[in-house]
Amino acid sequence: MSDKDKSVLADAPKLSAVMSKILADTATPPSEGDIIEGKILAIDKKGVFVDLPPFGTGIIYGREYIAARDVIKKVNIGDPISAKIVEMRNKDGYIELSLKEARQAMIWSEAEIAIAQKSVLELPIKEANKGGLIIEWQGILGFLPASQLKSDHYPRVSDGDKDKILEELKKLVGQKLAVTIIGAFPKEGKLIFSEKGIQDKEKKDLVVKYKVGDELEGKVTGAVDFGIFVKIEDGLEGLVHISEMDWALVEDTKSFAKVGDKVKVKVIEVKDGKISLSIKALKTNPWAEAGKKYKKDMQVKGIIIKYNRHGALASIEEGIAGLVHVSEFGGEDKLRTKLELGKAYPFKITLFDAPNQKMTLSFAGEKK
Repeated sequence: MSDKDKSVLADAPKLSAVMSKILADTATPPSEGDIIEGKILAIDKKGVFVDLPPFGTGIIYGREYIAARDVIKKVNIGDPISAKIVEMRNKDGYIELSLKEARQAMIWSEAEIAIAQKSVLELPIKEANKGGLIIEWQGILGFLPASQLKSDHYPRVSDGDKDKILEELKKLVGQKLAVTIIGAFPKEGKLIFSEKGIQDKEKKDLVVKYKVGDELEGKVTGAVDFGIFVKIEDGLEGLVHISEMDWALVEDTKSFAKVGDKVKVKVIEVKDGKISLSIKALKTNPWAEAGKKYKKDMQVKGIIIKYNRHGALASIEEGIAGLVHVSEFGGEDKLRTKLELGKAYPFKITLFDAPNQKMTLSFAGEKK
């Protein structure tokens, strides 16, 4: 340190006292915890001295000096620097400063700005747990819940098995995802991220190209209990609900279509940035022809294809099924004993409404 620097430092406490007098009559003084900016006066092996006019001289020393060594190596005398006030006036008359705490405060401020501006951040996935993914931003660990993943990355586990979900999430570790910050909690040192906001905007831009009635070809990307997901183009998937997969009863979506299969679909709804698809809409509606063949009170044969809480479903031909109500048998157990899955029985049609695709049947065999 030069003689000039030593002279400046020796006079610093005296100057601080004088500045305190001026301070009382002029600018509003800062408080502990405030971020303040000044210029570096001197640097030595024990500390950094910062000019903070008109409030006095600041000092970064001790643990704060050690914590900020990497930053201090990159600065020179005369450089501007921002720091957080730890103590307004220590025993030597200096304002004690912290670079580390200032940096942390600025990061949280940046996080709030990123939330307000919905800034898109390209960040790598560090870890996965059963609830989601761990991401690091500016040295702060954050959480991306599985529920905030876009559809391409969402773990499609039909039985909800948490171990299987974890295995799917682990596949994303090391990848970079485009995310936004949706929550910042400085006291807990935690950030919450989401992919969804980005996806929604991207999807809305893509979805506007399509309209109800469009016939498309896509690739199956996933199958769940309630339907299958079909990729129409990069960044855009649509759902084929189980009720729109076939005119016949679909019991197992994974047996109906496998991931990677190419399928032809028809757009049946475009709403709120989402697209709904149908496979059965491209097939001939069996009810249209059935309306010409069947009517109330006709005797038919039907195969039992499913039980439900109301009774049993019996199919009289491919895609045409009606309900046999449990009340005819006096209980569910008796119905299941009398009408076995996969077997054919005689029935009488008690209602046949082709336009609304409804049919009810009455058992025409021996009930005892």
